[in-house]
Amino acid sequence: MRYAYIGLGHLGANLAACLLRAGFAVTVHDRNPEPAQRLLAMGATWAATPREAAADVDAVITCLPSPSVSEAVLTGPNGVLAGLRPGGAWIEMSTLDRETVLRLAALVQAAGGRMLESPVTGGVHLAATGQVTVLAGGDADLLAAHRPALEKMGRQVLHMGPLGSAAVIKVITNMLAFIHLVADGEALMLAKRAGLDLAQAWHAIAGSSGNSFVHETEGQLILNGSYDIAFTMDLACKDLGFAMGLGRDYDVPLDLAALTAQTFIRARAAYGGGAWSTQVVKLLEDQLSTDLRAPGFPAKLEA
Repeated sequence: MRYAYIGLGHLGANLAACLLRAGFAVTVHDRNPEPAQRLLAMGATWAATPREAAADVDAVITCLPSPSVSEAVLTGPNGVLAGLRPGGAWIEMSTLDRETVLRLAALVQAAGGRMLESPVTGGVHLAATGQVTVLAGGDADLLAAHRPALEKMGRQVLHMGPLGSAAVIKVITNMLAFIHLVADGEALMLAKRAGLDLAQAWHAIAGSSGNSFVHETEGQLILNGSYDIAFTMDLACKDLGFAMGLGRDYDVPLDLAALTAQTFIRARAAYGGGAWSTQVVKLLEDQLSTDLRAPGFPAKLEA
């Protein structure tokens, strides 16, 4: 199988690198050619447009920041559909809402192609070593055809059901992560204001029933002051908006998610849409004039 990978941001570049290390032939494209340089050095081929990227591959993989960007890359004059071979596949690894997935899948089908959605969860640091979880939605035979590639990008590939299913569970997992992040900031602040050693408090929480993946990862980035999770406020607010939409669609009250969404909106207003999402905790630090630094925590997460 030969793949094109479009969207070489923090996540996409790492996932494309996993394919290259596994020996797959990969063509890459991004509107910013700079992040492609590392991949070209690894053996990737550059394409000037999404159309060119799609022209000579079995499947095009995209990892993009928003539904509007995904649609533009897919349907533009020099988009994926203009170059996709008959029977070719579009594998969408972006976080989209279910409605957009189904609408864009219909466009792909009308053009003679097929769509597989496969957003990932686990964070950029796990993507660097192919340790994320891949959440797949679509036909079982299409997933089977591309599972070898997906398994090089993720340690676990879960078939969630038909198209749209992966979009729903990805939004749910992100919603939980953002709720956990705000809660972890409050817990660490309680420990700090009560006079506890924050490093020891972090270890105590990590070994307790209150532990979470977010505490183990983003909790460290709070304590070392970097906040560098490689995921922005804009993306967090987008995903929480998707979650609130699901709540309305399925008549599920999302009280905690709604409070968390408002907290992230305040954080984006305070620090900017390009700030790391982990800086949502800084709202509390600034409000109380109390930082949450602790010595000895690594500057970057390791897989």
